[in-house]
Amino acid sequence: MEKSKAVKRDSITTAKILSDALPHMQRHDGSIIVIKLGGHAMSSPEAMASFARDVVLMRQCNVNPVIVHGGGPMINEMLKKLDIPSEFVNGKRVSDAATVEVVEMVLSGKVNKSIVQAINGQGGRAVGISGKDANLMVCTQAEGGLGLVGDPQTVDARVVRSLINDGMIPVIAPLGAGANGETFNVNGDTAAGAIAAGLKADRLLLLTDVEGVKDADGDVITSLSAEHVEKLTREGVIAGGMIPKTQTALDAVRGGVKAVVIMNGQQENACLLELFTTYGAGSMIRA
Repeated sequence: MEKSKAVKRDSITTAKILSDALPHMQRHDGSIIVIKLGGHAMSSPEAMASFARDVVLMRQCNVNPVIVHGGGPMINEMLKKLDIPSEFVNGKRVSDAATVEVVEMVLSGKVNKSIVQAINGQGGRAVGISGKDANLMVCTQAEGGLGLVGDPQTVDARVVRSLINDGMIPVIAPLGAGANGETFNVNGDTAAGAIAAGLKADRLLLLTDVEGVKDADGDVITSLSAEHVEKLTREGVIAGGMIPKTQTALDAVRGGVKAVVIMNGQQENACLLELFTTYGAGSMIRA
């Protein structure tokens, strides 16, 4: 009898959660949500399956997810196997021709297709591409002696919109094309921000391993304006690895993205919590 009562309570709670989600589903109906996926969600088959299930649920609710992924740990592993040294400057990988060849092989091959397979395994219809396809992301060489690291200059999002209109879930590897046929390695956050701006996305979700932007007391700030972000950066409150993420957010909202959320992707169902609950997750940045 007690077990039956417990099951009934759980069922009522589940129904209440679904009911409460309705206005949020209506708000995001038909919207484009770009998600930057990092290594945390690919750390285990269970984590990847959980993320894929969330993405398929979003698509089932007429939300259009676009996945832009990284793959740093997998690249490091392959470079080590091939005995190719790897160097970083300000958090960005120095990329000579040999390194870019490995980066493309790992990102467009192993990582991209594993995400596609995971989403399709949950009943979705995912298609893997890179920023080189259809000149989606054309880059110039970044400054700072990084080699073949690209700064996105133009984003032609027509191929992504075509996939969305056909009911597909695009999964994009952060590689860019150069004007002279080069292949550029692009930072995953930077690529996600540029593609989100090119799509004029409703949201860019930057999944990280921290809860969000924190104030001087270490508490997460749930909502920030661009001006507030700049002020906290000048004061040194936003520092270290959070600076490039907030800079990506600022570039994205100034490029036409309605809002960027920096959030902990290690939290189970993080994307669903952000989109379909009142409280959301992480720190939302608007222009």
